[in-house]
Amino acid sequence: MLKDKIVFISGASSGLGEAMAKKFAKEGAVLLLCARNFKKLNLLKAELESKYGNMVYTYELDIRDRKAVDKVFDSIPSELRNINILINNAGLALGLEKVQEGSLDDFDEMIDTNVKGLLYLTRKVVPSMVENQRGHVINIGSIAGVQAYPNGAVYCATKAAVKFISDGLRMDLVHTPIKVTNIQPGMVETNFSVVRFHGDEERATKVYDGIKALSAEDIADVALYAATVPEHVQICEITVTPTHQASGTVIYKK
Repeated sequence: MLKDKIVFISGASSGLGEAMAKKFAKEGAVLLLCARNFKKLNLLKAELESKYGNMVYTYELDIRDRKAVDKVFDSIPSELRNINILINNAGLALGLEKVQEGSLDDFDEMIDTNVKGLLYLTRKVVPSMVENQRGHVINIGSIAGVQAYPNGAVYCATKAAVKFISDGLRMDLVHTPIKVTNIQPGMVETNFSVVRFHGDEERATKVYDGIKALSAEDIADVALYAATVPEHVQICEITVTPTHQASGTVIYKK
């Protein structure tokens, strides 16, 4: 289905990124994977190449570092630079405090990763898509970008930015065949809450008590669907939640 398509995935060493890498590898894609955790990324590379026979290229990258982004893209072999699908997955939430009590370091990291890092990668990849008149940008937003919730204003703002960057990019590309999709998950049980709570696994586990949350594989299925619909079909935006979640704050737990 995606044989020989070149797919770039950020934040691919765990969670949604890892699940999407596995899903797209199964469909025959050539993968360019980046993450900060290079050791885990290379373990994934070995697994995918062994299981599916795909070509998988890995890059140690903190997408907040614009010069590092430039360096990585300069190092990609010329025959792989015409990326067909860009998945802007790298992102995070840090802290769960009121704005007036939050950490400025946390604010910086969320904005630099979720917004600026996404823009750095998009700016690198989309020009070649325009030149080749083909391509698809898939951004991983959040239900938090649809409606703010208490103690999460900055994270919500970054994901609202992802929504509006996606909408604006789609408008900027409307004269081309390039597609732009924004996937907005609700509760997904990954290491997301462990990161948010700075490694407090006990607190993170409680987030998912009493509800069957989405899995990373569920979101990978959605991304694959969006990437494989007919050429004349564009999935602009998808909001996906567990059955017992109606919004960012309306959740039923047993």
